[in-house]
Amino acid sequence: MALLQRFLASERQLLLDNEIRLNTIGETDRLPSGVRDTLRAVMAETAAFDKMVLTLALSYGARSEIVSMVRQIAVAAKAGTLDPDALDEKIVAGHLATRDLPDPDLLIRTSGEMRLSNFLLWQIAYAELVFTPTLWPDFGESEFIQILKDYQNRERRFGAVISP
Repeated sequence: MALLQRFLASERQLLLDNEIRLNTIGETDRLPSGVRDTLRAVMAETAAFDKMVLTLALSYGARSEIVSMVRQIAVAAKAGTLDPDALDEKIVAGHLATRDLPDPDLLIRTSGEMRLSNFLLWQIAYAELVFTPTLWPDFGESEFIQILKDYQNRERRFGAVISP
């Protein structure tokens, strides 16, 4: 949490100068009060910006997000404001924490781990995945540029198979 506190202090002005809105997904109420207060203050200062949005996943887990989405839909169905027969992917996505964000096109997993670690499980259904052994603190611009170049050469099929 000290790293997040330092980030908020050091990058606050950069966010303001570049009109970047700070957003979060996850259970931020579980964060320590000092971090939560600073986070909320920076989010309030940047709330009107719409050039770019930086979304931090804090105390976030995809399974928890999906359970929350199911609860919201169940409440709406019970209240009669949602017909279960009308349920589709768009309605499900509209009840996720990321409802105002596009699905990722590319997910880069650092640290050599070959797993998704409960991260954006619904949203990355058609994302291209890259696993790198580089640890996050060491992940730099040159590796990022190379990954983007490799990504440009991929054939995105969004679940479709190649015809023989």
